[in-house]
Amino acid sequence: MESFKEIINGDIPVLVDFFATWCGPCKTMHPTIEALGKELDGKARVLKIDIDKNEAVANQFQIQSVPTFMIFKKGEVKWRSSGVMDKEALKSQINSFAD
Repeated sequence: MESFKEIINGDIPVLVDFFATWCGPCKTMHPTIEALGKELDGKARVLKIDIDKNEAVANQFQIQSVPTFMIFKKGEVKWRSSGVMDKEALKSQINSFAD
């Protein structure tokens, strides 16, 4: 199984959804993130990180509110935003980093 670090250091963009199970807006975003993962299969990867189960990662990236979305490519943070987002806006952000 690949580690988080291995995944974000890859050549394709990785959308990371930092969420919490108790977060209402995170629950609202869940179907959108799932659909994006299927649509972007091969062009980008989508990861969901539960901040309560992965406190070290959440602290490393200074996640202060959920949902927080980050796009990584080759280990670098390329984009970051917090709050509920439209699926097409997220998809557009990811596609802007796809080769």
